[in-house]
Amino acid sequence: MAGFIHDKLDIKLLVLYILDRAAAAIDFATLTDLAMCDSGVDYFQFAEAVAELAGSGHLSQDGEFYAVTDKGRRACSAGESSLSPVIRQRCDRRLEPLNRALRRKAQVRAQVTAQPQGFDVCLSMDDDKGSLFSLTLLAPTQEDAQHIADGFLAHPDRVYNALLGVLLTNDDGGEHP
Repeated sequence: MAGFIHDKLDIKLLVLYILDRAAAAIDFATLTDLAMCDSGVDYFQFAEAVAELAGSGHLSQDGEFYAVTDKGRRACSAGESSLSPVIRQRCDRRLEPLNRALRRKAQVRAQVTAQPQGFDVCLSMDDDKGSLFSLTLLAPTQEDAQHIADGFLAHPDRVYNALLGVLLTNDDGGEHP
């Protein structure tokens, strides 16, 4: 059965379409997985297409991560209608869980910074409307600071709920009215 993707131009449009709809830059392996949504996509043509798009300024590359540029967005907008609706729907469905994860990752942050007296661990969490909280802790060692940061990134909701639980409980153990 022949696919909807027929040549390198189709592959380039597919790559631009995917990256235009991704919530953040994605690595080459993830981009490859998303692009292999049709039997017409050849891996070697795909890899060439990505390299050519980066070389022409349609994509930006930061290490293994790729993002669409304004030039790429314009090209995508002009050409996306030539991509099959079936391919666009497949891409959109495959992008949904990735975009949820990328948005969540962007909303929960932890940064370790060396200070003269130890290491600051800056923790922050946002929701769709803005900042929920920011907290900076001082850790004595970089190992402790990284452990705190990793724990927060693994369970931000537990940290947030525990903090609210302590702050909203009065001295006799009951909640504030």
